[in-house]
Amino acid sequence: MTDSSYRNRSSRRITAMLFPSAIKPTSHSPAHLLPVPMAQHDKSDLPPPYSEAVQIQPPSYGGLVYGMEGPYPLSQPHYIPQPGPPIRPYPTHHIQPPPRKQKRLCCGSTRCYGGSGVTAALLVLLGVAIWLGVHYSSRILLGYGSGGLVDFDGGAADEDGDGNGGGGNRPGPAMQDSCPNDTVLCDMTRDCEMGSDETVCVRFGREAGLMVKTAQDGRFLPVCSEGWSQEYADNTCAQMGFRKSYKTGSIDSQPLTALTVTARGSRPIHGLVNVSSSCPGEKTVSLACVDCGNQQSTARIIGGMAAQGGDWPWQASLHYLGAHVCGGSLVAPDFVVTAAHCFPRSSPSGSDASIWKVYLGNFTQDNLPTPYYVESIILNENYDSKTNDQDIALLKLTEPVAFSSTIQPVCLPAFNQRFSIRDKCWTTGYGRTEERVEEGSRTLMEVKVDLIDTGVCNSSRVYDGNLSKNMLCAGNLEEGGRDSCQGDSGGPLVCEAEDRRWYLVGVTSWGSGCGQSMRPGVYSNVRSLLPWVYSRMQQNRP
Repeated sequence: MTDSSYRNRSSRRITAMLFPSAIKPTSHSPAHLLPVPMAQHDKSDLPPPYSEAVQIQPPSYGGLVYGMEGPYPLSQPHYIPQPGPPIRPYPTHHIQPPPRKQKRLCCGSTRCYGGSGVTAALLVLLGVAIWLGVHYSSRILLGYGSGGLVDFDGGAADEDGDGNGGGGNRPGPAMQDSCPNDTVLCDMTRDCEMGSDETVCVRFGREAGLMVKTAQDGRFLPVCSEGWSQEYADNTCAQMGFRKSYKTGSIDSQPLTALTVTARGSRPIHGLVNVSSSCPGEKTVSLACVDCGNQQSTARIIGGMAAQGGDWPWQASLHYLGAHVCGGSLVAPDFVVTAAHCFPRSSPSGSDASIWKVYLGNFTQDNLPTPYYVESIILNENYDSKTNDQDIALLKLTEPVAFSSTIQPVCLPAFNQRFSIRDKCWTTGYGRTEERVEEGSRTLMEVKVDLIDTGVCNSSRVYDGNLSKNMLCAGNLEEGGRDSCQGDSGGPLVCEAEDRRWYLVGVTSWGSGCGQSMRPGVYSNVRSLLPWVYSRMQQNRP
């Protein structure tokens, strides 16, 4: 893997380096890319050949629009490890912040709305509209901090992590839920049309500690282990979209307030508990819904090399019309996490679940295994293609994945789990191995990256305030050379925790340049977006 490479970030023609159909969102103008099929595809899955280099129109970060062209209507950011001698980097441009609308002063008596009569009329109409909205309208759940009923403020400063729900359906447009003004969360009454008010009531803390929210208290509280059983464990994990539990136990805890199980049945767990002042024995429930984050091989090579079978068993290869387009991460038997920008809203065919295939357990694009098919594409309804904020999506598969030594899920982080620059983190994906080569890498590539403080990454010398609370940076800030452009859009950024398990920390999203100093890769912050992930898994549970 080379020490530096180039991501599509300026308005010029690019012919190499990254995987043909998974280009990272860039920093200037809208990107349009025809995915280039890799050599030696299975003839039964062969995409149309292309003989010319791909023409890129790189987007500005202030106005990213992922359009679609040609038989492959996808334009994604590009990430690929670069083995081989160093190549001379291309110059890149700074990412510009989204354009701000400027207020215009009213001047000219006949053309301005500054006249007192018109102004008064507008104010009256505005007042009536507000009154009608308050008294008769329903609220729309818009997600993270967007003014809806529930605020998914799951950023680094948030330790409560409340969430709401929308949902996906086939073929998978981003959906928003409509809720009446008197909606009460977690009261076992479905107030919202899609039931999102009842899918934000469970989360997991450190040591897999189960935490449940009820309308009785309104806070996430631990559950006392006394009276807990395997039946409760299986029902709770099924409620969360995992089919059944993997392991349940107890952890030492001295909560001032907790929940005790008081009823049995198949109802959601927040309908089976009551608030208690303490836990007998001072023990609370730990619950793992899936055995995750296990790596078959532990030998790692720093710098970006070809991976081996079982190294990254959660890595998914998403194929559209026979060509690899994006990466993804298996998180449950029925669900894969990827990036929202892999499915541009401008093209209905790109969101047609029936066209997509998911390959798991392979570390090469040769001799692909039997694919899994996609039942629904669930886009984050608040994904902003202009800023790439909340760039995350879920794929629900038509059948559960059979786990093996080469197919294993990655762990989702706890709501309060933090990772630091001292943690061991890697990003993986398929991609071009040389800059001016049309074909992508046939083998899965890997590269070690460092997590970078968001304050530093958002400074004027790096991305100048363009990162939201739902993003994080990783790479080699000062020297460059190790970057997520060496993987795929939608692919995993994983870190190993003290428990020796690997956690999905980021989803490969965007960046400026590739492997350049002061231009690290940018990822969707999975911990910040956990409420959305769990809510959608519950709404679409098998």
